[in-house]
Amino acid sequence: QVQLVESGGGLVQPGGSLRLSCAASTQSFWFYIMDWYRQVPGKQRELVASIGSGGTTKYADSVKGRFSISRNNTEKTSYLQMNSLRPEDTAMYYCHTTRFGVNIWGQGTQVTVSS
Repeated sequence: QVQLVESGGGLVQPGGSLRLSCAASTQSFWFYIMDWYRQVPGKQRELVASIGSGGTTKYADSVKGRFSISRNNTEKTSYLQMNSLRPEDTAMYYCHTTRFGVNIWGQGTQVTVSS
């Protein structure tokens, strides 16, 4: 059973930065595609960024040029570096992967961008 644990959320002023971390409990971490989603109350969860096992990355248009996803296979951790944060980035951020077609989610970490 793969478990994902996020950390790094918090309150930040507009224009600030945060780095989210997602630690995975699997020795096969290198094999998994790792994603970051976010969700605000009343709206659907949206894909923010994704990184493949080979390091290929994808981003939502709304975060391109501001957010950067990375992974450290030795530490079994993926990261989301968020720069130039805006109030509209406020959301609960979730780490996600799939195993044999089953969705696996972390518990989420809250990011609030406000002055």
